[in-house]
Formats: sequence, C-alpha cells, structure tokens
Amino acid sequence: MRHHHHDAVVALMRQVAADIVMPRFRNLAADEVEEKAADDMVTVADRLSEAALTEGLAALDSAIRVVGEEAVAADASLVDGIDRGAVWIIDPIDGTNNYASGIATFGIMIALVDDGETQAGWILDPVTGRLCHAVRGGGAYIDDGRVHAQPSDAERPSSVIATYHLTDDERAALIARAEKAFTVAPMPRCAAEQYPRLVLGTNDIALFQKTLPWDHAPGSLFLREAGGVVRRPDGTDYRVGDQRRGMIAAASPALWEQAREVLFT
Repeated sequence: MRHHHHDAVVALMRQVAADIVMPRFRNLAADEVEEKAADDMVTVADRLSEAALTEGLAALDSAIRVVGEEAVAADASLVDGIDRGAVWIIDPIDGTNNYASGIATFGIMIALVDDGETQAGWILDPVTGRLCHAVRGGGAYIDDGRVHAQPSDAERPSSVIATYHLTDDERAALIARAEKAFTVAPMPRCAAEQYPRLVLGTNDIALFQKTLPWDHAPGSLFLREAGGVVRRPDGTDYRVGDQRRGMIAAASPALWEQAREVLFT
C-alpha cells in the first residue's frame, strides 16, 4: 500500500476536494459553468482542480507525464502516446454534469499508468470522503480495508446500461435485450461511482459505450483487483489508449460471460 507515492497522492486529492471542489459545490455562478459539447459540462472547479492536481503530481516525480481531461479537451494531441511510458491520468471532477446540477454523485480520480497498464488508481468521493484505491497485483481497498467484489444476491442481476451516445432505436433494442435476463438499473453518469457499485454489490454489470482513459483507468483496476472483470465484448482486457467503443464491466467472470451472451449475441 505504500507504493506509487500513495500517501502524497491521497493528501493531494483530499486537499483539492476540501479547498476547490467542495466550496464550489451548489455554489457555482452561472458564468462558472459552460458546455464543452452537447450535454458535456465543464466548470471553473474542474479547471482549478486539474491545475492543482497537475502541479502536485508533477512535483512528486518530474519523469512522469501528467495528462488531464480538461487539458486534452483544450489540446487533443496530449492524449497521443498515453499508452507509452509512465503517465499520471487525471479526472479532476468525474460526473461534472451531476456536480454542476447540485447532485452529490461525483469524484476525483487519478491513475498511474505504465505502457498502457494501470499500476495504481485512486477514486475519491469528496462528499463522503470515501477513498477507493487499487495497486496492480496488490488488491483493492476502500479506505484502509481490502475489498472483494460481491455479486448481488438478486435472481436477476442488476445491470447498468450507458445509452446516451446511441440512437433511439439502438437504445430500445439494447434495453430490450438486457431486460430478458437482467434488472436494468439507472446509471449514475459517473465512473467514480459506477465502479465502486460493481464491487459493493449495488450493480452486477455495467455496459459502457465511450471508454476514455480518465473515466476508466482507475476504476477498471479497482474492479479487477477486487476480482471483477473489465473487457471489450471481444474478450480482450481494457487497456489505456484503446479508444474503441463498447466495454462490459462485471463483478465476476461468470457475470461477464452472461452479460456478453445477453447483450452481444
């Protein structure tokens, strides 16, 4: 647990949560929120959080590149080579739409990636203070306790389906397939909340469409280290830098196989 500058990363995240993110929650002026794209918000808090995290991580080890979501929004070329060498990946506020709407489902996420393999990941819930952390080969933790993914006891597994990048027809067909075998639960629109839900037994399966590295690098490691599975529908493990669409995360290998069968065959 002491690897990868763990204590310094956690202290930095908690400081940014306390100083930048929480004081502005439900306290943003109209001119502090803008739409980056249709239904994709950014706030002054995202930008300040990313600046502070970037500065703090760069100070820990100057040899590790820092790539943040908002920096990439401003300069798409920064994502090039994200799967080569050592890189910190930052999501300064995951679930910005929730945050900007005053909904308490958002998180701060950091991953340390080496040649496309996530080595460590941190997911902080600034509202509750819950910290999810994982080290490659070293397990998954919530606060200081080791956790193992617990599939829900439900007869029909709970599945969460991302549909907001699909057409109405695609959405309807996908939900109809899912409902044959699963209970379809609402999606929190926040990977920082979705991945813990798969470990804690709230949901059994999640189908994602977009797989941006800042959304999925920390949580995919956390779920895998807890015994879950995060793979493309073709069965290949998720790797940072692979920007294909479509990915299934599940609390166990058996649930993953069931999800692929139901959703993709």
